[in-house]
Order: sequence, then structure tokens, then C-alpha cells
Amino acid sequence: MAATGDSGFEEAAPDDLTSRARIRNAALHQFAVKGFAGTPLRAIASEAGVAIGLIGHYFGSKEGTREGVEAWIVELFTAALDRADTRSTDGVADVTIRDASVAQMLQDNPLVVGYLRRQVLELPTEGTLISRLASLSRESVEAMRNAGQASSSRDRVEQVVTVMVRQLGRLFLQPLVDQIVDSFPEDERPATHPELKVEIKTAQ
Repeated sequence: MAATGDSGFEEAAPDDLTSRARIRNAALHQFAVKGFAGTPLRAIASEAGVAIGLIGHYFGSKEGTREGVEAWIVELFTAALDRADTRSTDGVADVTIRDASVAQMLQDNPLVVGYLRRQVLELPTEGTLISRLASLSRESVEAMRNAGQASSSRDRVEQVVTVMVRQLGRLFLQPLVDQIVDSFPEDERPATHPELKVEIKTAQ
């Protein structure tokens, strides 16, 4: 098997990936680093090592390329939850196992993290990634409720918000904590960086 590199993608020779996959991976990289508006199609084509017309062939347009990237990210989240369920003797994993599986997937795919950070910080009017992940979280919460792994008396909206903020909130904000700590002189820094804990408190 090919080794996994810092990008989270398998380090395979270009010929080992389909042209479509190379375009998708390059688009994810470009969008994560430069943002959607700041990424020309020629930059994606250059990184993917394909003719620019091939992007239109597979994805139709720049917007279609973003759609392909976001659909793939949702697939990664779905696969992470499925892997969590395979580790559960009950068939449906509890929240701890699910969170750990999602965290591992994100750790393995730093460019996905970069893309998600841009989505949250820029709040684009185009694209549907956050709403798609919310739908996936609703399905996850419903599965856990039906299996007795989550409370069936709590409000579903609260549960979905809690799941998403717990899984993604620390991921987005921990770099801020790390930068604050690193701004101190080395002899004043703690041995380990404080770890951010994100909690949701519902209105009474």
C-alpha cells in the first residue's frame, strides 16, 4: 500500500490516481489554502497535472469542482462514522467512539481541516458543506437515539449542535490556544499546551 503523507492523501504516483481524483485533491488543496474565490481553475489543473479542459469534463465548472470536493468530505465523515460502528458490539457506536473516529479522520486529512476552517470563518453563501454535515449528524444522532446510545428525551436540534461543536469546535480553536501559548518566552511556557474543551449550554 502507498504511504500516507502530511496532506492526508496517499503518496501515490500520479498514474495511481484517476484524473478525477487528482483534480479533486488539487482543488481541495487550493481551496483550503487560497479560498474558493482566490483559486483559478488553471491552478487546480497545474497541480493536478491535467489539461484545464479535463476539469470541465469531470466537474463541469469551478462550482462543480467545489461540489465534488464537498461531497467527498461528507463521504470521509460518513466512512469515519461507519468505522466507529464496526468497532461497537452493539452495531451502533456510542458518542465517544464516534468522536474518536471523526477526530482520527480529520487528523489524517489536514487539508479537510483547512477547508472546513475557511467554511466557518468565511461563511460563504455558496456551497452546502455545513448543512450536509448537519444532515449527517442528524442521521448519526437518530441512530444513537434508536440504539439507546443517546438520550431520546433531549431536543434533537440541541443534540446535533452539540455533536458538531464537540467534533469541530476544538479543532478550529485549538490553534488559537497554541499561538497564544507560543507567544510567551520559551522558559515561561507550560510543559504541555492547554487543551481546549468545548461545551454547549442550552438556554433555560
